Amino acid sequence: MNANTPDKTRSGTSFAEKLAMLPASLRFHERLEAEYRFIREWIREPGAVGSVAPTGKATARAMASHAPLDNPLPVLELGPGTGAVTAAILAHGVAADRLVGVEYSKKFHTYLTERFPDVHFVHGDAFNLAATLAGTPWRRFSAVISALPLLNFPKPARLKLIVDALALCEPGAPFAQLCYGPRAPVPAGQGGLIVESSDWVVKNVPPARVFVYRKSNLF
Repeated sequence: MNANTPDKTRSGTSFAEKLAMLPASLRFHERLEAEYRFIREWIREPGAVGSVAPTGKATARAMASHAPLDNPLPVLELGPGTGAVTAAILAHGVAADRLVGVEYSKKFHTYLTERFPDVHFVHGDAFNLAATLAGTPWRRFSAVISALPLLNFPKPARLKLIVDALALCEPGAPFAQLCYGPRAPVPAGQGGLIVESSDWVVKNVPPARVFVYRKSNLF
């Protein structure tokens, strides 16, 4: 499948086209269901979820924009939750069979596989990608898109996660990280990383930014 071709499901219809064909009432119902599941999981385990609501559309689009469309390698999504960013990545034009999501919550994983049956979801720990991806066919990626609540984890764990994930990618590949804090979850220079930041997305609840990490050519 050409990577520039919009995502086509087994029915031959892209995710964006299928979503547009749904009546507004059904799209609203799906959003409510996702928000209900998200809040319920946040109440059960707030430290693992990291926010009180799914990622907003504007922020999800900003994150998805870093997924390349001209690279046949898959895109790795970390912490897809109820699929707000997953939907944006597919709408961006990434084919469903080029998207691999790693989700720690078993309930979210089950929901994701039902909502996006053509996307590859792995139930496991993104902070141990070697073990989580062992036994799967995916070894190299074109980009990493992460909505993990990194600020809830120790700084050494944040750094290791980004470095380990970029080690699975081609040189220059982006690691796009959602963040609700004023500073980058891992400062530039650590682990040979360079970082750039988007503007604040004030429509998100709470306001958020996207930090994009890459491995420096010097390392």
